[in-house]
Amino acid sequence: MDEECTTPKGRECRIPVVYVCPPPPKKKTACGTKRDPPKNGYFQPPDLDALFVIPTRRQACA
Repeated sequence: MDEECTTPKGRECRIPVVYVCPPPPKKKTACGTKRDPPKNGYFQPPDLDALFVIPTRRQACA
C-alpha cells in the first residue's frame, strides 16, 4: 500500500506525434442543382414602412 498513483510514461501510452496537418473540411453544397423559382412567386412581405411610422409630436401628445 506504499505505492502512489502515477501517470504512465511508456511509449505505448503517449499521444502519437502527427507531422502532417489534416486537410480542411470540405464545403457542403445544398443540392448541387439549381432550383426553379416557386410557381406563386417569392414571399412578398407587407409594407414595413407602414409598421414603423413615427408619429408627429402633436399626435403623440394628444
